[in-house]
Formats: sequence, structure tokens, C-alpha cells
Amino acid sequence: MSSSVDNPAYTVEKALENLQQTADPSARYYAAWWIGRFRVTDTLAVEALLTALEDDSDRSPDGGYPLRRNAAKALGKLGDRRGVLSLINALDCSDYYVRESVAQALEMLGDKRAIQPLVKLLEGGIETAQKVEGKPHLVQPYEAIIEALGTLQAKSAVSLIEPFLEHFVEKVQYAAARAMYQLTNDQSHAERLVKALKGKDLQLRRSAMMDLGAIGYVEGAEAIAQTLAENSLKLIALKGILENHLLNHSSSSGLSPESIKIMELMDGLL
Repeated sequence: MSSSVDNPAYTVEKALENLQQTADPSARYYAAWWIGRFRVTDTLAVEALLTALEDDSDRSPDGGYPLRRNAAKALGKLGDRRGVLSLINALDCSDYYVRESVAQALEMLGDKRAIQPLVKLLEGGIETAQKVEGKPHLVQPYEAIIEALGTLQAKSAVSLIEPFLEHFVEKVQYAAARAMYQLTNDQSHAERLVKALKGKDLQLRRSAMMDLGAIGYVEGAEAIAQTLAENSLKLIALKGILENHLLNHSSSSGLSPESIKIMELMDGLL
């Protein structure tokens, strides 16, 4: 997609006009993306996205709501909690990918009002967490839901999340391991992700790296640097670990040995 740098004529006013007034679905879709991408936080932009989150006109052939998906993503990126209640309501949307985008947005917003509605989506347990017939996805976006609950420190959800460590989809297992580490501080869950870095599937190695970066697991930094994956993704994961470590181990005496080691690993990947 082009950016405002590539297309200087595309302004906040133009994005709002397209999102609110045009009948062109692709123009509205792009406008929602643009508002999120460039963090347009004024009231009119938030209100336009909240309206788009309930849009019924933009439908895909399979019955999904593409505009709603982009609106949810944008609301998460804006970091504006005025959208929390509308996002929570959108967890009831029939579109799996809307629910996934909403869960990710609620994780980004960090509002604990989202915990109970997200927990509700897990109440069927792992027994009901199956694939939808004729679709490429599960009944619910379990990966996004579980990751959100971990970030939101939903300790009451531990008993619901723990069984997903044995789910038949490995990325859901990783999400559960990530959340269980965040909620219990049990290193065995983080070490499970470190072990996954040696797996045969590149996509799964990438996923494990991002999970380790998200939880700031310092002990996994060396393994990330040695993983068979793109250096660009390794740097993103290591940056997440470093930022988390600096946030929780700030000191007037300078950088810790762990911070210096992570920086050295990052330098070696450049």
C-alpha cells in the first residue's frame, strides 16, 4: 500500500471523507488502514472507525466484513480506549477474522474490561476448539484470544488456558505457553518456546521467536540469534526482549550485563 509520503495528496481529511462518504469499498478499506497506520487520533477519526466497525455494506463473497476487520486493527493501533466497549461488542461478530482482529486490538489497548468477554470465548474448552467444516480456521481465533489474555494478566483464566498447551494446532500451543509464562512466571513454558526454535517448520520458528520477544524472555535471546530464520525477525524479537528488560530492570548505574549481551547479539545480526 502507498503511504502519505508516496501520495502527499492523501490527507486526514481525505481519509475521513473516503471512510465516511464514499461508496467504494476499496477506498473505505484503505482509509481505515491509513488512519491506523499513521496513528490519526483525533475524535472524528475514532468516531469514523467506530462506525465502520458496525458496517454492513462491505461484504466479502464468504460473508465476511473486510472493513470491520481494518477498523478493529486501526482502533488497536490508535491506543484510544474510547473504542474498547465497541470492540468488545464486536467479539460477537459472525466473521472469524473480525473477532481475531478485535482480540488483537483489545490486547494492544490493554484495558482489563476485555478480560471477561475474551474468557467467555474459551469457555467451551479445548474439546470444542475444532476446525470449522469447509473453512481454514478454528471455531474461534484461539491464538489471538489467549495471547490477549496473557498480556492483560488475566490470572483467573489460567485453568482455561492451560489445556490449550495440548491443542492440535502448534501455534495455539505456543500462544498458550506464552500466556502461561506471563500469568504464572513458570519458566518451563518459556523454555517450551525456546525448544520450538529448533523445529523443522520455518513458520513455527518465526511464531516462537515473536512469542519469546513478546514475553521478554532474556534466557531465550541466544537461541533466537541462532535460529534458522530471517535476521530481520530475529532483531524484532530481540528488540522486544531488550525493551522489556530495560523497562523492568532500569538502573542508575548503567546497563545490566543482560542488556549488553542482547545488544551484542543484535549487533551481530546487522
